[in-house]
Amino acid sequence: MAKVKYKYNPNSLSFDRIKLTSGERILNFLAYFSGSLILAVIYGAIFTLLFDSPKEKVLKRENEQMRLQYELLSKDLEKVEKVLGHLQETDDNLYRTVFEAEPIPSSLREGGIGGVNRYEELEVYDNSSIVIETAMRLEKIKKKTYVQSKSFDELIALASEKEEMLRSIPAIMPISNKDLTRTASGWGYRIHPIYKIRRFHYGMDFTAPTGTDVYATGDGTISSIKSSKRGLGNHVTIDHGFGYQTVYAHLNDFNNLRVGQNVKRGDIIGFVGSTGLSTAPHLHYEVHLNGKRVDPANYYFNDLSPEEYERMIELSMRSGQSFD
Repeated sequence: MAKVKYKYNPNSLSFDRIKLTSGERILNFLAYFSGSLILAVIYGAIFTLLFDSPKEKVLKRENEQMRLQYELLSKDLEKVEKVLGHLQETDDNLYRTVFEAEPIPSSLREGGIGGVNRYEELEVYDNSSIVIETAMRLEKIKKKTYVQSKSFDELIALASEKEEMLRSIPAIMPISNKDLTRTASGWGYRIHPIYKIRRFHYGMDFTAPTGTDVYATGDGTISSIKSSKRGLGNHVTIDHGFGYQTVYAHLNDFNNLRVGQNVKRGDIIGFVGSTGLSTAPHLHYEVHLNGKRVDPANYYFNDLSPEEYERMIELSMRSGQSFD
């Protein structure tokens, strides 16, 4: 039952009952209703701040699980990045050093990913920063892995080429030289046996009886076969590739050779003689690298120990005169 309100009347010295009009009653109702609604909103907001709804609790759990999964993924990515970094370091500082190849430029390994915003569609999600950061790390790892994969493909080709190069480099003496007894005149200035003047001897002479086998010192292709009554006489040139050529001069005969024929290290290519400008049966042997003659003594590493190498150099320097 609604309360009855009274108002004191000084004229009649009594309390008169207050009667509200319809408008006043509506205003009072609206005032009470508004106040109650405001209080309800305030209470609701406080409740919402202090307590989660069941749906919010589920979402929070899912977010927490997702965050945990990204943290675990981040740790795995960190391990992958470390392994990839180790591969890159080994590639640049070991493999490419062995194969005499230039390291991969850091600008290529660490190159950014340009173009349009690849992660725009991820920006609408909660925790988008974590998702985008992870996506960016994955993209960088993919790029680095691709670069490293191409590098390994190149290294495989280089290894194959290196194996071929090792077979091709002149690495043995051109005749059998047991106990180094056939070592004669070496690289350097010598007295020419015919002209009797001091001339530079661009090769090494090996004394041997006529008809002694002469061996190819590395894999290669016969590039020229020439016969002459002067100079180098009967001589063969082998192109080994990789900038190397060898010359075998003053031969008595060739071993059924033809230009363009492939030979292997140790194949017999001819026989010792004394043709051309020569004073005695011997083999004059030269090594050319990139068009320049170099000391053959530096290319016997498949045949000689360090001690034998020193002994051979001593023997080759002992003679002051060449044989051609």
